[in-house]
Amino acid sequence: CDLFPDGVSYDLTPLAGEHKVSRERDTPPSTMVDELRFDICDTLGTQSGVDESDQCPSGARACLTKVNKKANQDDRIVAVIPVAQTSVLKPSYSSLSSSRGLNLILHGATYPSSGGTEQSLSIALTCSTETHDPTFVSYDGSEMRVDWSVPAACATQDDDTPSDDEAPPAKTKVGNGLGVFFLLLVIAVVLYFTGGAYYNYSTYGARGADLIPHRDFWREVPYMFQDLISHLCSSARPRHSSSRGGYIAV
Repeated sequence: CDLFPDGVSYDLTPLAGEHKVSRERDTPPSTMVDELRFDICDTLGTQSGVDESDQCPSGARACLTKVNKKANQDDRIVAVIPVAQTSVLKPSYSSLSSSRGLNLILHGATYPSSGGTEQSLSIALTCSTETHDPTFVSYDGSEMRVDWSVPAACATQDDDTPSDDEAPPAKTKVGNGLGVFFLLLVIAVVLYFTGGAYYNYSTYGARGADLIPHRDFWREVPYMFQDLISHLCSSARPRHSSSRGGYIAV
């Protein structure tokens, strides 16, 4: 009774034990009563006071009994269908698409055993804060459907899967070293010119271009750069050595 679909956990142990759902259908001049007994965690026991031929075979997990009722006559059992059996249970489950909960399917053998159809029990377990009685939804001759709203259908997060409330660990962002260097360089330049301009203004009362710190140096920078380029170009220019041909006079 412990299920783990999609990384979440469902503990269905509180739902263990025998449960009953039924419906009545008018079939004049009689009434047909369909009663389902089921236990999702264990096999069903035998019913006391009921003839052995009117009970589901041993190992049944879900047993559908059809009873015909007619006024002034004894009730008559017309069908006993094992819709889920332990020997062929093959349980499957999936999350409900329309609401929080779980859809559980338990399988049974064919009914009738010769030339019949495979039986199954489909239980839609819906998450609820309170436990409600299961309800008979339908039976089409092959699939029995039951709805059940219970707290056990509220999934609990598996230990290995982070819950929605837990934020994923923040990724550490490592800044680019070159970008940090240029950022610091820009800040230093801004502080240099701002601080120098304020110093020249407050100390010498400078205005306009005179506010630039070390103005004469910055005025010479273009010429210094030009001389540097000229020097590099002259250094890179190939030198050709001339030589005299013939003999050397002695």
